[in-house]
Amino acid sequence: MNHEPTLDIAIVGAGFAGLYMLHKAREQGLNAKVFERGDGVGGTWYWNRYPGARCDVESFYYSYSFSPELDQEWNWTERYPTQPEILAYLNHVADRFDLRDDICLGSEIVSARYDDNSTSWNLTSARGDEFTSTFFVMASGNLSAAQIPDFPGLTDFTGETYHTGNWPENDVDFRGKSVAIIGTGSSGIQVIPEIARQAEHVTVLQRTPSFSMPARNTPLTDDEISDVKANYASLRVASRNSAAGAPYPPSTDSAFDVSDEERTARYEQYWSMGGARIMNAFGDLMTSPKANDTVAEFVRGKIAESVADKDRAKILTPEGFALGSKRVCVDTDYYATFNRDNVDIIDVSSAPIERITADGIATAGDRIEVDAIVFATGYDAMTGALLAVDIRGQGGTSLRDQWSDGPKTYLGVAVSGFPNMFIITGPQSPSVLGNVVVSIEQHVEFIADHITFMKDKGYRISHPDFDAQEEWVRHVAEVGETTLFSTGSSWYVGANIPGKPRVFMPYIGGVGNFRAMCDEIAAEGYRGFVFS
Repeated sequence: MNHEPTLDIAIVGAGFAGLYMLHKAREQGLNAKVFERGDGVGGTWYWNRYPGARCDVESFYYSYSFSPELDQEWNWTERYPTQPEILAYLNHVADRFDLRDDICLGSEIVSARYDDNSTSWNLTSARGDEFTSTFFVMASGNLSAAQIPDFPGLTDFTGETYHTGNWPENDVDFRGKSVAIIGTGSSGIQVIPEIARQAEHVTVLQRTPSFSMPARNTPLTDDEISDVKANYASLRVASRNSAAGAPYPPSTDSAFDVSDEERTARYEQYWSMGGARIMNAFGDLMTSPKANDTVAEFVRGKIAESVADKDRAKILTPEGFALGSKRVCVDTDYYATFNRDNVDIIDVSSAPIERITADGIATAGDRIEVDAIVFATGYDAMTGALLAVDIRGQGGTSLRDQWSDGPKTYLGVAVSGFPNMFIITGPQSPSVLGNVVVSIEQHVEFIADHITFMKDKGYRISHPDFDAQEEWVRHVAEVGETTLFSTGSSWYVGANIPGKPRVFMPYIGGVGNFRAMCDEIAAEGYRGFVFS
């Protein structure tokens, strides 16, 4: 296909990233289309419909900042928004900015190939439709490639099976049923209490316990809404310049600058705030193992207080890794759920799952008969959705092959040898280590300005210089190694996917610092990019 492209920008994914990328492209007068495999907009929040699904970033800040009018007209109802409310918000955005005409639903892009002759991208959908575009943007999300471990006998089970990341649109009725729930990460911690309230019996199968904090979720009052709306402009600026994309000032003192009594009192104060705010209690909680031990021990004590049965409490208590090196979870009534008579927990780290059977699950120490299995087993995070598409750059180079030893990007936004391809919140950007909506907006604006720069200079092709990319990858690794984030066996390093290279993928340098670096690079004519 060596003819002129029919699109200026082809965008894969209609979540927060894809919708904003389309809006920005429209503002620039560019011909853009979004290709979305689902039957509706929303991305992650379209698929994650499981009971209890809720964001762990407060609703006021887990939202777009590009439109002051949108800020004022939309009213959030709870401190932490539910999946239905976030999905309603994104549908409102699609309508409010008249985006739907350029969104192709039910259109899963399976291959994207750069044509060296026409210097354009050729995209093919699962239905066999073909599209050509000058620019190609992957807005497919960090947590969108749901994965189920390859348990022996997986297809033998005759009951109902569900994955939290691909939940059916209709309500699932668990009344009178025995349910097994595999996984106690963020989605498991949210779904377990909800199913336990409905099902006759729930058996939780846990490999590694998570540190989880109470959300202390509440309905928002009129005064709270009015106060935030009156101060949104300054709150947005503070979020953009913060470490994690929210307007909370971090503490700078050490956990050992105060007495033991003062330290405990501060942890109690932050614990009472709800959410993961306790990680802001001191400035060295993610750099000093000893400081981290103090907050981890505090949370372990809270788990012991919450779970009446000591044996269960022990199974649920994380040990052997730093608090924060795996995703910190936020819950409502999670630990209290294990005080219910209809809930059991099995530690599959000591009694592994051997196989799925026709009527349940066989572990090394037990056999469980159930009517339904819920897989809360997470995602092939950060790279899974990108590599699900057969992407080939200059000379037919495969992105899968180029990333066989781990992802390599420049700023998490572009890849050397893949001209005019951009990624929104890709590996080696802050992405999942903060409020991702703030990072999404920063990336979209960087890409849009980059394209404007190219048009103004008469350039048709852009991609990162190989050496600049290598230097950025080294920098991301070096910064990660100065913290405790890279020490855990988590999906941050791909540990949940057998055979996936162990590489710490996010950039821990901070949302605000990253923005400043990108602004500096742009001001210097997009240093590190090669144009022609």
